[in-house]
Amino acid sequence: MPPVDAEPRYLLKLFVAGSSTRTGHAINNLRRICDDEFPGGYELVVIDVVEQPAIAEEKKILALPTLIKESPLPARRIIGDFSDKEKVLAGLGLAAH
Repeated sequence: MPPVDAEPRYLLKLFVAGSSTRTGHAINNLRRICDDEFPGGYELVVIDVVEQPAIAEEKKILALPTLIKESPLPARRIIGDFSDKEKVLAGLGLAAH
């Protein structure tokens, strides 16, 4: 069995607008998928573009919510509510366990 630190570490950035119901659903869906597929092997950073518009502009965020997988490379991005686990994993280029 490989050591725990040999697990891939995913850095995911979720861009949302405020604390709406849609935002809550997107965060919950994404956390559920990541907890199921990569327990302890991911970091999810939630960025509110209302509070930090410069980051959204820098990343060229055009629709919300948007998820960017920054590492491991290649970077990938998807838009939506993240309710379909297979589509989320495929969109990010990640394999399900």
